[in-house]
Amino acid sequence: MKKKKWIDEAGNEIPAHRITVAEKIAEKHSFYLFGLAINVNEQLRLIKEAVLSCSNEVYDAVMTENGIDVSKRKGNFTWFSFDRSIKIEVAINELVVFDDVTITACREKLMQFLKKSLNSTQEFIKDLILDAFQTRAGKLDTKKIMYLLKYEDKIKDQLYSDAMELLKKSIRKPSKKTYYRIWKRNSSGEYDNIELNFSSI
Repeated sequence: MKKKKWIDEAGNEIPAHRITVAEKIAEKHSFYLFGLAINVNEQLRLIKEAVLSCSNEVYDAVMTENGIDVSKRKGNFTWFSFDRSIKIEVAINELVVFDDVTITACREKLMQFLKKSLNSTQEFIKDLILDAFQTRAGKLDTKKIMYLLKYEDKIKDQLYSDAMELLKKSIRKPSKKTYYRIWKRNSSGEYDNIELNFSSI
């Protein structure tokens, strides 16, 4: 059936005889693909809900069998089918950002620490600190900065301890995403991921 009215993005009605063949094909295919995408998106949403529900049930069962309070769940969780041919992974990814003023104060404390005469057991941290505060495209490398906390108890220096306290105070976690992945073990014994982009749903 021929389309009787053609309305452009400004809300203007365009006479049908002015619509080109290419525009008609684009109109037909765009709505067809949009319909497919909506249906697939809904299916992905249902699958995501199923993965979450099943994973929670497995997690609760494992914890209960081992006498562990299920309310204390934190972090990632991976579980398998009985023959381990299927792997289900629940990965929680928290976005970590730093308060600008406090992380700047942390950096200054660390620079003061580096200006001191470091002993042989402290020298190794110098490159780690300098590298951590190198910006990439104007942004700090979160993982490298957080890695400095690993040495909080190993470096016996008040400046370093003060810097780590400032680092911890600067941490902000505005959001987190949970990723669900389903894997199938192949003939080589490795797991192949079944691509399901749940993160944006």
